[in-house]
Amino acid sequence: MRLIGEISYVRNEEDKENEGVPPMSLPPPPQQTLVVGYALTSKKVKSFFQPKLEALARKKGIVFVAIDQSQLLLDQGPFDIILHKLTGKEWQQVLEDYMENHPEVTVLDPPAAIQRLYNRQSMLQDVADLNLSNCYGRVGTPRQLVITKDSSSIPDAVSRAGLALPLVAKPLVVDGSAKSHELSLAYDEFSLSKLDPPFVLQEFINHGGVLFKVYIVGEAIKVVRRFSLPDVSKRELLSSTGVFQFPRVSCAAASADDADLDPSIAELPPRPLLEKLARELRRRLGLRLFNIDIIREHGTRDGFYVIDINYFPGYSKMPGYDHIFIDFLASMARSKYKKRLSSSN
Repeated sequence: MRLIGEISYVRNEEDKENEGVPPMSLPPPPQQTLVVGYALTSKKVKSFFQPKLEALARKKGIVFVAIDQSQLLLDQGPFDIILHKLTGKEWQQVLEDYMENHPEVTVLDPPAAIQRLYNRQSMLQDVADLNLSNCYGRVGTPRQLVITKDSSSIPDAVSRAGLALPLVAKPLVVDGSAKSHELSLAYDEFSLSKLDPPFVLQEFINHGGVLFKVYIVGEAIKVVRRFSLPDVSKRELLSSTGVFQFPRVSCAAASADDADLDPSIAELPPRPLLEKLARELRRRLGLRLFNIDIIREHGTRDGFYVIDINYFPGYSKMPGYDHIFIDFLASMARSKYKKRLSSSN
């Protein structure tokens, strides 16, 4: 059985609000160049700037300009938008100074908002606070415990927190490196003393070995399936000990879109549930470019958990990313034009 492995929701919130309202007699925006400055790692540049994306950008009048990190950002430009994914306090301060001097430039995304996703202690807090539940399902987060030091005290800490085995251990800090996306699966709490703090312990939830990667680009949502860690049976939990390390498991090479899966496992999360979740997280996080890793609890149809959120993920792994991203930038250009027009009137 071949299942359709992706679903795209690209309807704009503004379009919904204007249904049935006669169109305003605005003049069409002139064909102007939208200058997008970018500050990305060399790896990100290589994966993101594919020929098709660059061709689509030229047709829309969008020009990408590399930001020279050896020069003052305030001396570069002018830019309409700045696209970035660099870490470090120095870069954060450079961006904040630039935003203060150039409030007319859109920065994707504000560095202060991004910082929350670089720490797994704060990463999922907004999802937990949201406590989303409606007729389409409920969305929560796994119970977790932060370990910052003294590995020998982990068994007692796990016991006091009431966490159930097995446990997933993830690095506390997300710095964009491959190491920060590695994880370990512990079958007993005593083996966790072998790991080096700081890290986060999450209760492992059986989910059929499949996770849903929800890519968000502005108002657009796209969902793909990825293979994940396999379920752990009660027998396996009783007979196994130790900590097993895994590399990043939800990469494009682990795509589950063409796999012959049980429909109860492969079924994508309901569209209305994802739309509400994405809308709430956009507002709470203050971000427009991120992805959510979601799992469905095995044996349920409507029990979902968010296990990770990533800023500016590998969009090139998302089918149709080039059209979606360029449309997003073009919509921002139209929005800027409308604001200039209204202010001039």
